[in-house]
Amino acid sequence: MTPPADPPPSRPRIRALPRPLIRALPRPLIRALPRDERHGLAPLLAAYATEMRGTLAGATVPTPEAQAALLARHPAAELLVAEQDGTPIGFAVLFDLPELVFARSCGMLDDLFVAPASRGQGIARALVAAACELGRARGWSHLRWIVPEADAGAIALYERIASRADWRSYVIRLDPGASL
Repeated sequence: MTPPADPPPSRPRIRALPRPLIRALPRPLIRALPRDERHGLAPLLAAYATEMRGTLAGATVPTPEAQAALLARHPAAELLVAEQDGTPIGFAVLFDLPELVFARSCGMLDDLFVAPASRGQGIARALVAAACELGRARGWSHLRWIVPEADAGAIALYERIASRADWRSYVIRLDPGASL
């Protein structure tokens, strides 16, 4: 005769949260950022540069104001900004490029950044989706970007939302102090 089986372990009861605590965070506003407003990105650009310095090879450290001024005067740079209550919390820098093989245009996502305090809320994904929406409206054949191999967090997101390209990336550092 077999001994009786032990009763199944009791599961902890998960109590439902009261309704007021289950509240979605307000969705950030994502919009194109005109040249005359790009100076307002200086604090976010400083955070981005600080984070990327550990990944990139250059040693030159520009001011955030110089970075914002470059974006304000660059003739081809386009910016999307994610804002929460009027404060920039993320950005994407885009370029519209010719795609000669198919006689079309494509998009190049050059920089994508979300403030550390705002991560994990889908903001980077929303910025990429907004870039794709812009590209579809312009007839882009695709949106492409490169990412440093050491940027594991970004790569994890990109593996979920995009296909890995069959291209290699190369660089000739013309100014090693201010390069990738």
